[in-house]
Amino acid sequence: MLETGVKAPDLALKDGNGMEVKLSDFAGKKVVLYFYPKDNTPGCTRQACAFRDNYDGFAKRGVAVIGISKDDEASHNKFVQKHNLPFVLPEDPQPEAIKAYEVWQEKTNFGKTSMGIVRTTYIIDENGLIEKVFKRAKPDTNADEILKYLDK
Repeated sequence: MLETGVKAPDLALKDGNGMEVKLSDFAGKKVVLYFYPKDNTPGCTRQACAFRDNYDGFAKRGVAVIGISKDDEASHNKFVQKHNLPFVLPEDPQPEAIKAYEVWQEKTNFGKTSMGIVRTTYIIDENGLIEKVFKRAKPDTNADEILKYLDK
């Protein structure tokens, strides 16, 4: 996992409308970049909805929210529409950004070991440096935890 103080890898991924999203497009603005395993699964849905429910708080602080998983454009579009998500979910099926941010790791679930996305959230500062890392973020508390951190 990338650590605090490191230059955040710039990503160039397509959003649900086929538009390119690059981290460098957000220069001068803080970014909450969260990685999650899969659209429309219970934990990922709770996490996305918590970011949605707190979105005004992020917007008032001038903070952009971006969520990334391996899901494709069609899956993201359904997820966004179903849950009325106001932030961008770029697709990363290769998974380039997922690997660049070192969240593609070995996981154990019910005794079975496999590779997958470890739920992680990065706060990237206005200069593109990683300011804070929330390792193994909890879906139900991650958004609130970040807002509290931003208010320090």
